[in-house]
Amino acid sequence: MLVGLLAVLLAADELTPPSVRFGPLMVAAPALAAVLCGPGYVLAVLGVTLGCVVAAAQANLQLDVINFPVQLATTAVIGAAAVWAAALRQHRERQLAQVRWVAEVAQRLLLRPIPRRLGPLTVASVYLAADEEAEIGGDVYAATDLGGAARFLIGDAQGKGLAAVEMVTHLLGAFRQSRRERVALDDLACRLEDDLCEAVAETAAAKHHGDGPDPEGHRDGDTWPRGQEGFVTAVVMDVPVDGGPVRLVNRGHPAPLLLRDGQVSPLDPAAAALPLGLGDLDADGAPVRSADFRAGDTLLLYTDGLIEARDGAGAFYPLTARLGRWPRRDPDELLRELRADLLAHARGRLTDDVAVIAIHRAD
Repeated sequence: MLVGLLAVLLAADELTPPSVRFGPLMVAAPALAAVLCGPGYVLAVLGVTLGCVVAAAQANLQLDVINFPVQLATTAVIGAAAVWAAALRQHRERQLAQVRWVAEVAQRLLLRPIPRRLGPLTVASVYLAADEEAEIGGDVYAATDLGGAARFLIGDAQGKGLAAVEMVTHLLGAFRQSRRERVALDDLACRLEDDLCEAVAETAAAKHHGDGPDPEGHRDGDTWPRGQEGFVTAVVMDVPVDGGPVRLVNRGHPAPLLLRDGQVSPLDPAAAALPLGLGDLDADGAPVRSADFRAGDTLLLYTDGLIEARDGAGAFYPLTARLGRWPRRDPDELLRELRADLLAHARGRLTDDVAVIAIHRAD
């Protein structure tokens, strides 16, 4: 295309009087090539450009003009800079691709696949990484079989990058340890918070080992170091596999949604509670809520990246309205429909990671 542009400019120079000169415009070709192409192609365009500049000068009887060597040198310098810029852009694109690949691998290692079936429950999950960030996000989900019930966790750690990875790793470790120790749901949120704060404090202490005592460096209880403030919004839920109501604790996270006969109902917490990591600011803690979960119902757990996705006009994704269009869907089918609709709404570009779990009780 750019070579064609040069040909058009050269033809125009040949067909117009010498007083009309298109040669100076040819320098735009290698500059544009640097934006779109690799350095090899830019170098080839530069060679063609220099030839066309000489031919245009000859057509305009400018070869003997004292300014022509300056024009030719300027074209060569700009072209060389374009080759360098294309090489730098290509290098950075490769680096970014590598970083994104590492982030995706790390995310897969952290988020183990959720079993497709847990007794009569059919489960599906999806994780969508934000397009605008190469860093791994802080969204997390997990599930485990307690024997008579399935326990689910979904959460969203503050921030991105290594800090979010640390928080997510600590939270998942605490959740899996609680399963081995058979911690009851009533005590689970406090246990997760204690383990999370302790793990973060140990990590911070290891990073600052050898700095000497720091009596002002920790919050009350010596659990969360100053300078390491952070939190995780989360929902933990027990779903009996043989029927009965679900029980859940919500720590500052978007409320799960119950889909029943085309109706969508949020399972709002019985009382507002602060996220994990901020529990020492809330003396009352988070109460356990129960909700009926019948045969044919579907539960949707999600992170806030789903409802905060915007369209071109800045409108948030209308999750509840969309779900009402898809009654009684298989979880895999529901999440495929939801994913496609979300990406269409956001024009294919998410600004925050999205994690979703769909749980369906068979009829």
